Amino acid sequence: MFKNKEPKPPKPPKRFVIISQEDNFATNNKIIKDTKTGVLYFFHESGYAGGLTPLLGADGKPIIESVESKP
Repeated sequence: MFKNKEPKPPKPPKRFVIISQEDNFATNNKIIKDTKTGVLYFFHESGYAGGLTPLLGADGKPIIESVESKP
């Protein structure tokens, strides 16, 4: 018969989420948000190479979006 399975624990929320993505033939650009700090990152990949850097504003400081607090 059927066995009672213990319910799976809820998955924790993802730390990084993709805000924007542009795919071209050989390149890929993404803006990624750190959900704990609110910092935005720019990721670029081309072929087998890639790079990640904080997204900077005109003042040279990292762009930080608000972080939704959960009770």
